[in-house]
Amino acid sequence: MPAATPPAALRKELSAPQKAMQKLGLVRDIDLALHLPLRYEDETRIVSLREAHDGQVVQVEGTVTRQEITQRPRRQLLVTLDDGSDTCTLRFFSFYPSHQKALAVGARVRVRGELRGGFLGRTMMHPAFHAAGGALPGSLTPVYPTSAQLPQAYLRKAVAAGLNRADLSETLPPPVLASLQEALRGLRAPLMSLRQALEFLHHPGPDVSLAALEDHSHPAWQRLKAEELLAQQLSQLQAKRERDALRAPSLQTQAGGLHEQLLVALPFALTAAQRRVGEEIARDLQRSVPMHRLLQGDVGSGKTVVAALAATIAIDSGWQCALMAPTEILAEQHFAKLIGWLEPLLEPLGKRVAWLTGSQKKKQRTEMLALIASGEAALVVGTHAVIQDQVQFKNLALAIIDEQHRFGVAQRLALRSKTPYRRPAGGGDPKSDAAGLDSRVRGDDGPLLEDGSLSEPHLLMMSATPIPRTLAMSYYADLDVSTIEELPPGRTPIVTKVVSDSRRHEVIERIRAQVAAGRQVYWVCPLIEESEAIDLSNATATHAELSQLLPGVIVGLLHSRMPVAEKKAVMALFSGGQMGVLVSTTVIEVGVDVPNASLMVIEHAERFGLSQLHQLRGRVGRGAAASACVLMYTPHEGGRLGETARERLKAMAETSDGFEIARRDLEIRGPGEFLGARQSGAPLLRFADLATDIHLLEWARQAAADMLSLHPESASRHVTRWLGNRADYLKV
Repeated sequence: MPAATPPAALRKELSAPQKAMQKLGLVRDIDLALHLPLRYEDETRIVSLREAHDGQVVQVEGTVTRQEITQRPRRQLLVTLDDGSDTCTLRFFSFYPSHQKALAVGARVRVRGELRGGFLGRTMMHPAFHAAGGALPGSLTPVYPTSAQLPQAYLRKAVAAGLNRADLSETLPPPVLASLQEALRGLRAPLMSLRQALEFLHHPGPDVSLAALEDHSHPAWQRLKAEELLAQQLSQLQAKRERDALRAPSLQTQAGGLHEQLLVALPFALTAAQRRVGEEIARDLQRSVPMHRLLQGDVGSGKTVVAALAATIAIDSGWQCALMAPTEILAEQHFAKLIGWLEPLLEPLGKRVAWLTGSQKKKQRTEMLALIASGEAALVVGTHAVIQDQVQFKNLALAIIDEQHRFGVAQRLALRSKTPYRRPAGGGDPKSDAAGLDSRVRGDDGPLLEDGSLSEPHLLMMSATPIPRTLAMSYYADLDVSTIEELPPGRTPIVTKVVSDSRRHEVIERIRAQVAAGRQVYWVCPLIEESEAIDLSNATATHAELSQLLPGVIVGLLHSRMPVAEKKAVMALFSGGQMGVLVSTTVIEVGVDVPNASLMVIEHAERFGLSQLHQLRGRVGRGAAASACVLMYTPHEGGRLGETARERLKAMAETSDGFEIARRDLEIRGPGEFLGARQSGAPLLRFADLATDIHLLEWARQAAADMLSLHPESASRHVTRWLGNRADYLKV
């Protein structure tokens, strides 16, 4: 029985700074010790005003000789400071009576800020200040990442206390330490312990190179980055080994079965890459341990047919398969293809392909749920509706997740857990477990293996965003990766043009010519309706404009706020060829396949991410006609683009190779945004940089294998120190 909640008066309420610290994840002493400064302030010396240079951040000490409050051009406090060598004016636009008292005429103060020159003399805007006197600090003053309710002074004190209390004893065994010293031999410095590294980074001496601190090349930073990468590799390798200890149904291809029948029925031949990855997946499915494989391939490389062939292996073996896609449009595209390929083969077997989305009518949904529970639905295709509580599979053996990075951790775990009697990770309700076991004893249907053990479904994740090598080594270290690196024959190269929106009329003329030639056009906008906050062209206004400028052409509009029935009607007209131009938001980013579409116009292309631009471009070039993608941008004042936007558009114009696009995207955005970390739940690398620390990543991979095999207790302590309960996020 849980303990009674104490009366409110007896409960210790957290202060605002304590609540802010919790939001920042600063809960354990080790969390505080690993909360490193953003930058440093040098308060270790005093500089005379005569020797200071304009634009320099300096600390000066002097006497206040004048104080006044002026009202023009706005209310401000002006204080004149004389250090004996020169004077400067301290200017405060935001101030309180305490400022006036501390900076009264005659007061001797220390002031730190950026010194600026000007017509009226040298000034400091809103400098930090305190009464003069006392010894100067012996180390640089850290400035930590913080929030509005967490003052630097409070945070510095908390971090210092946490650093003193934290258990920073060595977790790396001597052989692993020796191998790290070898990996860092280029630094020509003794290997620092974790405590030495942290104490140095929190309080570096005044003579340290700020450049080495800022670019993270200092030996202290190298030690931290190595330990962080090791924790990540240990966690993923442990997850892989735990999964290898689970059991899964062994799924075999049957002579003359659905797999062979589908290969014969397909109206096209598989590419060599499709055949190879199909064989890799088939070998995994034959094993009695759960497959955990990522199938990656560029836009249009043919991943769906590989997934369909994998599904036939599960169905041939008498089990069910589920395919989950992030959007209803993408799920519907999969459903249409799979129905066309598989339903004629399933009908003689009395099996069906079921369809599940959140927008279904209750009657249809009830029918689908019954088909799934009975096992008559051998394949289930849908959106996140597939993982809702009321969906009960009879015997799920294969889960396929398309565009896996667009699902959250909880959603991916939920699909893996859809085996009806699978024991939850970490235990679960003993009563419900007992009920499940009892039902199997009674002979009820359930996904039991021949030896009576519980089964875990095989998992195939698909992505049209290729994963660069360093990212695969880091964030996908526990996955087996299959890659389709060639496109099916007949795909035409896509010409990509980057143009200013000042040439909008030329683009519209190009559209008119394409439609006259019997082709179709996409026009993608970043917003649905006009926004006062962001001045971007919007889909509804563009739809009205193009409808007026292209008389006789059916111009459609598609966006996420439309009712499902309207979306389906618009897509049916465009897919059927009756609609010449489709104005859309990024709802068409993935899955839409209209071979007759030959021109893609992306408005405000500078506002889109690189992988998103590549995905959108992949909607054309799917037929025999020459295809083009126009990236239309709006320059800033002065006719220039921001550096990041310019790099993205340059990459799009220079290459159509998805792997090169992914590599450049990783360089521009970093791993967090590339992976959609907020959705994935994966803890980001806070200190290591995959672009520069590949040598440490290579070391961490080998060290993790050695530690798990030879020093498992040290490995466990290391992961707990660095990841805490976040280690679970790396397991999906």
